[in-house]
Amino acid sequence: MSCFLRSLLAVLACLAPPLATGAPPNVLVILADDLGFSDLGCYGGEISTPHLDQLASDGLRYTTCYNSARCCPSRASLITGLQPHQAGIGSFATAKPEAGKSAAYTGHLLPNAATLAEVLGDAGYSTWMVGKWHMGHPGPIARGFGNFYGIKNLLSHSESQWAPQAYARLPEGTPPEVTRQEGSFFATDVFTDYALEFLKQARQKKDKPWFLYLAHSAPHFPLQAPKQDIDKHMATYRKGWDVLRAERFERMKKLGLFPADMPLPPRSSVPVDREDIANGFAGKENPAWDSLPADRREDLARRMATFAAMVEHVDAGIGKVLADLEAHDETRNALVFFLSDNGACYEWGPFGFDGLSRKGTTTLHTGDELANFGQPGTHSSYGSGWANLGNTPLKLYKHFCHEGGISSPLIVRWPAAMSRKNEWVQDPTHVMDLMPTILNAAGITPPKERNGEPVIPLEGISLMPTFSGKPLPERIIGFEHQEARGLRKGDWKLAWGKRMPEAPQWELYNLTTDRAEQHNLAAEKPELVGKLSADWMAWAKRVGVDLRNEKAASPRGPAAD
Repeated sequence: MSCFLRSLLAVLACLAPPLATGAPPNVLVILADDLGFSDLGCYGGEISTPHLDQLASDGLRYTTCYNSARCCPSRASLITGLQPHQAGIGSFATAKPEAGKSAAYTGHLLPNAATLAEVLGDAGYSTWMVGKWHMGHPGPIARGFGNFYGIKNLLSHSESQWAPQAYARLPEGTPPEVTRQEGSFFATDVFTDYALEFLKQARQKKDKPWFLYLAHSAPHFPLQAPKQDIDKHMATYRKGWDVLRAERFERMKKLGLFPADMPLPPRSSVPVDREDIANGFAGKENPAWDSLPADRREDLARRMATFAAMVEHVDAGIGKVLADLEAHDETRNALVFFLSDNGACYEWGPFGFDGLSRKGTTTLHTGDELANFGQPGTHSSYGSGWANLGNTPLKLYKHFCHEGGISSPLIVRWPAAMSRKNEWVQDPTHVMDLMPTILNAAGITPPKERNGEPVIPLEGISLMPTFSGKPLPERIIGFEHQEARGLRKGDWKLAWGKRMPEAPQWELYNLTTDRAEQHNLAAEKPELVGKLSADWMAWAKRVGVDLRNEKAASPRGPAAD
């Protein structure tokens, strides 16, 4: 089948009529931040996520859902149904674009990239958002959401979980419905409170279906959680990342995610960076857990225990929201998505970092300071060793276009329209597919214009065929993030690295037999590399990738994420 015909089928899938479900569905999209591919229980993780596990049991799990390698590009892609470059956030959310950059790097959503909230609102939905925007100005209210509660700074990647002053209710002047003062305030839990409050208000608009976007900032750093919730995980994470990674992989194989005879790949490398950032492991494999001193292992166990506690708070809140749908007889016709915005986050080196400046300094916490980890006034990450666990068994991390950077868990449930449940879907998908899927489900034709101005046509495709076991059309899915590159076409994957000791060049993998990208076939199949790299270049030019930047040397040192 030609590429043209495949593209045509993809477009037709977006425009297909919805399944015969009667009333348009209510829509709930839940996004986690920096959650790794294997962190959930239903994807093999040891973290307790019973409510998401139940959601997966009642719906579908996708083995190969791709994102755009970093927080804000992925969010831009999700909310517009476009590649992030087409939406204006090809690199990062910024107040002012860099001089000389194209519209693809504007740093905020372009006006002709229609958002899901705008299109659903035009079609009669009430629209609600809770959590993290991170797509620049003008913000959620101007881009289609009727109500918002979340991070006040629209350019912020995260804020302290303990600081109520960092969060705001919009539109401005709206009295806050949820009041928790400092001391009882924990942002992830307050996001749940507002999700429930907004659902209550949405039900008062009896003639309107609702769309709720619950965009968590957890478990993104700063790693913070109530002390008692951290304490209960310490015994688990004292086992270390090597033992836990092997245990996760065995569970993943039993779940059917990977072949039973597949070996666990070696630990991923630590990206090249300054020595104070890479902790002396720049370009080397993450260290063996047992090679580290006892005090360092205890510090690291506390970091991962805090991360696990954050994930459990997200799951507990989701349980409350799903129970609320059930109590109001809305479960059957609620289209629910859960996913993450990128792979697990390696920043920076195997020991993580401490402090708001993130200059690479990693404090070794002991005694009372260790016991206070994750409490108000602290700001830390967990580092590349634990991120490698989070992405088990995939290669590398957030920021990269290898599988560990761009693979997300994806769970979808819609009882009214799904003829199957508790199954894996193997088709490659992307976060940009959520908007076409939702519009397809609601019977809404994607608009060609809004307010008299043309809008960019959707890039994603509807996932609704998978709800009844039908395959998706084959297509090219391209990736680029700050010099990392990737391309998926059929079974084949190209990847282009960065921050590695060797000069980057195209790597080639057959993902059907080598999802963990351990066997680079580029030298054996140069003609295929040439064809796929030409496909990548054509994709890059079409979506607006700055190819001049592709040739630039990779900057060293932490970025503002």
